[in-house]
Amino acid sequence: MFDRPDSGDRAVLVHLTLHSGQEDLLELKELAKSAGTDPVYVVTGSRKSPDPKYFVGKGKLDELKNIIETYSADIVLFNHPLSPSQERNLEETLGVRVVDRNGLILDIFAQRAQTFEGKLQVELAQLRHLSTRLVRGWTHLERQKGGIGLRGPGETQLETDRRLLDLRIKQIQQRLGKVDKQRHQGRSKRKKAEIPSVSLVGYTNAGKSTLFNKLTGAATYTADQLFATLDPTLRSCRLPDNREVVLADTVGFIRHLPHELVAAFKSTLQEASEADLLLHVIDANAEDRDETIVQVNQVLTDIKADKIRQIEVFNKIDLLDKISPRVDRDEAGNPLRVWVSAETGAGIDLLYQVLAEIFSIPKIKRKCYLQPDQGDIRAKLFSCAKIIDEQIDAAGVSELVIEIDARQLNLLNSVKIEEML
Repeated sequence: MFDRPDSGDRAVLVHLTLHSGQEDLLELKELAKSAGTDPVYVVTGSRKSPDPKYFVGKGKLDELKNIIETYSADIVLFNHPLSPSQERNLEETLGVRVVDRNGLILDIFAQRAQTFEGKLQVELAQLRHLSTRLVRGWTHLERQKGGIGLRGPGETQLETDRRLLDLRIKQIQQRLGKVDKQRHQGRSKRKKAEIPSVSLVGYTNAGKSTLFNKLTGAATYTADQLFATLDPTLRSCRLPDNREVVLADTVGFIRHLPHELVAAFKSTLQEASEADLLLHVIDANAEDRDETIVQVNQVLTDIKADKIRQIEVFNKIDLLDKISPRVDRDEAGNPLRVWVSAETGAGIDLLYQVLAEIFSIPKIKRKCYLQPDQGDIRAKLFSCAKIIDEQIDAAGVSELVIEIDARQLNLLNSVKIEEML
């Protein structure tokens, strides 16, 4: 096997027009910068189908050699998934490190992971990606073990590495299974307490974390880069009617999200797939915003979250001319989308109102009579109901006019009550 050169910062980007549009090239540049490389040159072209050996044709291969030498580049980033053999053949010919789109995204995720769970999820995705490279990419591993006590028709090195890889994958899956159970228990407790859950989803760098911080008062990390948020964050949020909801800030989606990542981040994405409401955050200033909406909805379909009610939040309106905060509704008056700026706070009050409207519970007005020994019920009513009026007679009986959630009427089971018009 050839020696794989160390990766560096100076990168040559390769983008061929096959099925994807030119906007993918802009995304590749952002991915390259997010990974910490310095893109020094972009090679573009078009082909009907990839070359089975090098992905690019012979002419482009020679062009790449010259560009690498001219710019002293030490890594080539492809905006396409490469087969293990294509990756190996390119590195042998070019003499520099070659990384495909999936490997680039995995590398960014590895840099962003901060929590124990996040690191496990990234390692699982990387191992699954690596397992395909063990099959055909590294032919030197097909040798059998040698040396005293190891000669003969034993296990080949490739089989040993594959077995150890499978063992590590199973260990990580078991650990993530425990994390998944803990998350499931947390969601079950919130459902029992009837606390609604809202997940922020959207294309990467749409401003989800900034909006999350604005709504909850949290201080999660934000940056103008792809995948700034990797580890999910949950925070409580109070609505104008004093109702509590739980907000979840999730990992950003991207075109052609590698299947390894979707599988590895199953427990994280479940925050979206089991939410009561999705806030689909959209960069209103993005030129390709319509396409990113389609891509996000495709990922939501993949994780079986496409049936959950969704409100579109068009963010970054401060970067647009003559766009004011507003709520768009359908013919029945139901909210469809809210136009806001998480950076300036414009329209956040409208978003709060929409959330309160969606999760509002009918209030019922009642007159109730509490005996002097029912002080515990009185205390509960003062904590969860609106007390409109209270009168206490000479015998110590309290006459209260209250406004209470319909689901909390069970508090009045042992109390004399009267309906009010």
